[in-house]
Amino acid sequence: MNILQINASARREAANSTRVANSIAARLQLAHPAATLKIRDLAVTPHPVLDEAALGALFTPAEQRTGEQVARVTLDDVLIAEVQAADVIVLGVPMYNFGVPVQLKNWIDAIARNGVTFRYTEKGPEGLLKGKTVYVALARGGLYRGTEADSQVPYLKTVLGFLGMNDVHFIYAEGLNMGAEAAERGFAQAEADLAAALA
Repeated sequence: MNILQINASARREAANSTRVANSIAARLQLAHPAATLKIRDLAVTPHPVLDEAALGALFTPAEQRTGEQVARVTLDDVLIAEVQAADVIVLGVPMYNFGVPVQLKNWIDAIARNGVTFRYTEKGPEGLLKGKTVYVALARGGLYRGTEADSQVPYLKTVLGFLGMNDVHFIYAEGLNMGAEAAERGFAQAEADLAAALA
């Protein structure tokens, strides 16, 4: 089993979402001792935004790309190859202003490539990253699970499903900024969610 862990918090190792993602990866490794773990911290190695130059590179035929365009596309190719090689993906996702961090959005923009990770057919789009299990470690200061204020879960379900990843488990650590007792309950809930997902 190949596990790919993506840490998306700007706070790096101090992040609550990283703490939960680490816990998920550790439990997976305990259950599968031969598993390999690749960690990509998007705060340590930020990926460039999808700008006009990047789009120009992606839409230029490979044999016509300049050296600069080849280098830019290669950055995305590396991330795509990591996802393709993974059996399990663990995403550490804090909530920033009701959305996902820009670091994670840049990663999603990099791995979503027509003809590679999804394709359009006469029946509609088809995700090509099939057969993978995804665990999403959600860390929130307040309580948003199951409410209209939770824009992260619908977005991630949609984009991951679009890419062919439909076996997605959301692990919630909430109320982390509501006092020590609430934070303790939040981390306990995350452990309960993980136990249920792994059962």
